[in-house]
Amino acid sequence: MSARNTQRITALVSALAERRVLHLREAAELLGVSEMTVRRDIAEHPDQFAYFGGHIMSPAQVEGNTRYEIATAADSNAAAKREACVHAARHIRPDETIFIDCGTTLLHLVELIPDEYRITAICYALNVADRLTRKPNVTMVMLGGLYHPSSASFAADSDLDRLAGFGINVAFLSAAGIDMERGATCAAFHEAKVKKKAIALARECYLVADSSKIGKLQRAFFAPLGAFKAIITEHGEAPADEA
Repeated sequence: MSARNTQRITALVSALAERRVLHLREAAELLGVSEMTVRRDIAEHPDQFAYFGGHIMSPAQVEGNTRYEIATAADSNAAAKREACVHAARHIRPDETIFIDCGTTLLHLVELIPDEYRITAICYALNVADRLTRKPNVTMVMLGGLYHPSSASFAADSDLDRLAGFGINVAFLSAAGIDMERGATCAAFHEAKVKKKAIALARECYLVADSSKIGKLQRAFFAPLGAFKAIITEHGEAPADEA
């Protein structure tokens, strides 16, 4: 390995130690090389780097289960969450039915629905429903069941059957963890059941999360990355098959 290559690898390792996750474009700018060169460097060092969804991280960067609380999550990486939703919003089309997952990320997506769009929106979280009621032309369908305060969401097996009665054009899913091998995970098993059902029913599925979720692994698995048409972060949209 050349001295220049060694310098790049050292700089990349140092940057990941500080920032945990780097977008490919950011890494290329940092190192002063092309994105192709960065791709080649990380491919040659699988013991030090992992790459998927347009992002670079340590392959050992897997975090265990942590309790999710919606009150503390609301302000976490808010700007990145909103930017991810700006990219995701282009998949919202008038006269269609969409599914919007629970959590705090997709609240920004609701705000970005054009007021003139007539759509049907299916949700199962109180905070998402509250935002949807402010949209004048949205027909909202709220799934019910037992209320879970930690994520302001509801869950009931009977409502999963009810969900099957809808033709869902697009499902927007959130995740508390995105792992290159295990896939998309969340902190609560009741959420995972709803997410799985929505993914199975939707024509298009998008995973929307800020890049801080990449490399994390939570306890409740709900989908392999291949289940999504794309992974959308604040850096833009990347095909799921890049994972």
